[in-house]
Amino acid sequence: MNLPLIIGHLLIIIFFALISYGLTANIAVKSTMGVVLAIVSLGATVVFLYLLPKLYEPPREKERLSE
Repeated sequence: MNLPLIIGHLLIIIFFALISYGLTANIAVKSTMGVVLAIVSLGATVVFLYLLPKLYEPPREKERLSE
């Protein structure tokens, strides 16, 4: 594996760890708004990571012809 890929994976793991820490801390202090915001942040991160590889895909032929 190359270094940028390792650094990218490490940043993703660190970010998920911070979100998990925030979620558990908000559950511990019974903060409803904090739990909701942590879950929204987790969902946004998952969606971002799902859509990120699609950014680097070349456009499909059908989509190019319709534009």
